[in-house]
Amino acid sequence: MKLSVGIFFGGFFAALGVLLFLVAFGTDYWLLATERGRCSKAPEDAGVSFFWRCWFSGNVGENNASMWNFWYTNQSPSKNCTHAYLSPFPLIRDEHNSTSYDSAIIYRGFWTVLMLLGVLTIVMASFFIICAAPFASHILYKAGGGCFIIAGVLFSLVVVMYVIWVQAMADLENYTNVKKMGCPDFVVYVRYGWSFMLAPIGVFFALL
Repeated sequence: MKLSVGIFFGGFFAALGVLLFLVAFGTDYWLLATERGRCSKAPEDAGVSFFWRCWFSGNVGENNASMWNFWYTNQSPSKNCTHAYLSPFPLIRDEHNSTSYDSAIIYRGFWTVLMLLGVLTIVMASFFIICAAPFASHILYKAGGGCFIIAGVLFSLVVVMYVIWVQAMADLENYTNVKKMGCPDFVVYVRYGWSFMLAPIGVFFALL
């Protein structure tokens, strides 16, 4: 009886972890940026995911530091998206040192491999758990649990690498200086978004 209860909760937490992973990695709100400046026609908000940068314009009020500005019901009816493979900010390659640019490519290459391995591992784990349920196979349950742990570790590395990328490799200061050349009172507010916050919770449930 205790074993059955443990298996049930293990599968439940694993499924919850998978759901949180899908929501976190499938949305564009890992990094949130709000740009303000009198030179702009309207304030601009941007949401950044692993591979996309989406932005929309509109009057969102004076609460510049609130994530509520990026909730679905508060956004503009239309938004524009572009690839954000190397930087969350639209910078030009020729303005940067080529060595740094190439290093960023290698860094994001490892990042992508870890993410794909994590997705593959979590799919394998789900397959093992689904196959184990009808036959009550403890071997398959253990294999599925091991895959969930490996996936949790891989996704943990992805989250850590994302934080390092934002803090050390995204040149926010240079981006702000370039913007201030045309608009002296330009200011940008940057914060981690709710997609980023869901990822560690998913990691916790996967490891649990």
